[in-house]
Amino acid sequence: MRVIAWLVEGTWPACVDAVRTHTPEDSEVVLLHVSGPDVPGLAHGAFAGLLGRGGPGRDPGTRLEDLGSTSATELLDAAAERLGRPCERLERAGRVEREVVAAAGDADLLVLARDGDRARLGPHSLGPAVRFAVDHAPCPVLLVWPEAAPGIATLPPPPPHPH
Repeated sequence: MRVIAWLVEGTWPACVDAVRTHTPEDSEVVLLHVSGPDVPGLAHGAFAGLLGRGGPGRDPGTRLEDLGSTSATELLDAAAERLGRPCERLERAGRVEREVVAAAGDADLLVLARDGDRARLGPHSLGPAVRFAVDHAPCPVLLVWPEAAPGIATLPPPPPHPH
């Protein structure tokens, strides 16, 4: 069984714990982190467009890319330690939701965490990237709450129906 666990800052421990709890010990586990192009790209653009010709050595986008890579490596290392069994670490960059779906192309299970409003049950508990991955994953999906799920009393009321 090939399991992809999509790890995001703030919610990754729940995904790792779900893999430990819900998958066979001999599963092939891939810990996936995807860095979006947004922040370094914006910094590159701002430096080039607004700050003029300062030379590539002063471009803050390059520094942000380096920091992001270090952060992703540290997150993957911490996740592998928490998992406590052999795994592959995979770093990707690009449109986050599409990279996750592509990585799940040969998986038997995709594990990911809710990233929206976690104070109540309902569709708003999924942000846009997680919603995309859930809707487009080519394999079964295990969707976990990063902390204890809210109570049933938070379930939204049913829509009004005309009589």
